[in-house]
Amino acid sequence: MAEPQPASSGLTEEAALACCSEPDPSTKQTMLRIKDPKKSLDFYTRILGMTLLQKLDFPTMKFSLYFLAYEEKNDIPKDKDEKVAWAFSRKATLELTHNWGTEDDETQSYHSGNSDPRGFGHIGIAVPDVHSACKRFEELGVKFVKKPDDGKMKGLAFIQDPDGYWIEILNPNKMTTII
Repeated sequence: MAEPQPASSGLTEEAALACCSEPDPSTKQTMLRIKDPKKSLDFYTRILGMTLLQKLDFPTMKFSLYFLAYEEKNDIPKDKDEKVAWAFSRKATLELTHNWGTEDDETQSYHSGNSDPRGFGHIGIAVPDVHSACKRFEELGVKFVKKPDDGKMKGLAFIQDPDGYWIEILNPNKMTTII
């Protein structure tokens, strides 16, 4: 067993690896609750360039699920059953859950996890050029939490979706210069 680590420094890489096993499962989706599907679908498709893979309605429970990912539209199966299985088999899928009627409720909002009580933090989107992506986001009126040249971690940004969830914008090839 790995030796205990001081709380101030976190785990060493060896200690972290000792806590892990090699599982068969893989991450498929992250679910975010959304207030207004029109605003959220516009944001994730037009602004972030994702593709709507599947929409599922649950009328008796009064909610809908929207599955989005970075996939080619031509790859989406036409057959309904194949489409459902295909959408659930994608890696890194974003599931937006809309409880019907929330779009008309002015008091309705969801907690992003980035203010007290803290919890969920953000999702990350990889882009080839963070500054160019952020210039485009700025032109589209996207709300920024952090621009690429702000703060101590230069070269990455955080934007917000219509529900206030944070989205990290990063270039995977530049992360070694940031961390």
